[in-house]
Amino acid sequence: MITPKYKIPITKPDLGEDEVLAVTNVIRSGWIMQGNCVSEFEQAFAKYVGAKMAIAVSSGTAALHLALLAAGVGQGRSVICPSYSFIATANVIRLCGAEPIFVDIDPETYNIDTKLLANVCQSNTCAILAVHQVGLPANLEEIKSFASKNNLVVIEDAACAIGSEYYQEKIGKPHSLAACFSFHPRKLLTTGDGGMVTTNDLEFAAQVRRLRQHGIDNPKDGYQIVGFNYRLTDLQAAIGLEQIKKLPQFLSHRRQQAARYNQAFSSHQLLSTPKEFPNMLSNFQSYQLRLLPNDNITRDDLLKGLIEAGISAQPGIQPIHKQPVYQEFNQLSLIETEKAAQQVIMLPLYYSLSEDEQDYIIETFFSLISES
Repeated sequence: MITPKYKIPITKPDLGEDEVLAVTNVIRSGWIMQGNCVSEFEQAFAKYVGAKMAIAVSSGTAALHLALLAAGVGQGRSVICPSYSFIATANVIRLCGAEPIFVDIDPETYNIDTKLLANVCQSNTCAILAVHQVGLPANLEEIKSFASKNNLVVIEDAACAIGSEYYQEKIGKPHSLAACFSFHPRKLLTTGDGGMVTTNDLEFAAQVRRLRQHGIDNPKDGYQIVGFNYRLTDLQAAIGLEQIKKLPQFLSHRRQQAARYNQAFSSHQLLSTPKEFPNMLSNFQSYQLRLLPNDNITRDDLLKGLIEAGISAQPGIQPIHKQPVYQEFNQLSLIETEKAAQQVIMLPLYYSLSEDEQDYIIETFFSLISES
């Protein structure tokens, strides 16, 4: 057995002494739960994306849950969303008491195929949850146009999309009622975990704030609605404030790394690299490489070979409608979703990935293909 030259994870958060010092200062302050640091982080995040308001919460899932609730999603309603997404996209719909209606994806963008929206929209449909998958913006203009004609709310699942741009404007401005972000360690900006809702709607923002803190506005007024404990800590916000300062360099470097992958893989007849569009700028939160159908090697054989070489590649996103808990919602043909899940390979991509390590990934990949 060959000893791997490197041990390369699929991703790695970039945290340093700036974050250590920031957390230390919060601990010494004696105020560690949703204080000034959270407010400063919300302001900095809103300024970065160009939104009027940002509300920090405990996770990306919490952000989505609160956004849907504040938008009025509830019992007896349905929400259109892709199945090619992390399971939280559908879970939050069900947590609101509504039903997810899965729509297939465009094979070039891995986002909602807007031509199919009319096929899945039902009489009880009230919203579209538009995912910006692995950082590439969805076709928001067409989604919003359809939503407007059918009286639907649009919420952006921007969990992966911090720093991505749509028509030269940051995702999260927002381009809909609200955009929801995640700060999980796999994201470009991390706080360990956490999330953010951005919006330009004052009443909507107020409702999200009530819901994140047990349903209260002002202690003297008491608890007006049933809410949640979805608050972010000042410890996490302190990390976020340092991370957002580094975001421009994170983005620049990640796009350079994706360009190196594209240059290496684009000429191979069995491989399809991520498509780039002039008005949809990805942050490349993940690098999705597609192995086209062939008689020589399977995607799973490639994954096995990469893992044996110390490279933590992963399969494509597993469709939500294929999970046991969603079998009852598996009512439509989702051909492109299932193809992507079977053909896509996620390759390591993160700020501290060196050129030597990236070259090793590329060389190992080609050696596995040529040996087949």
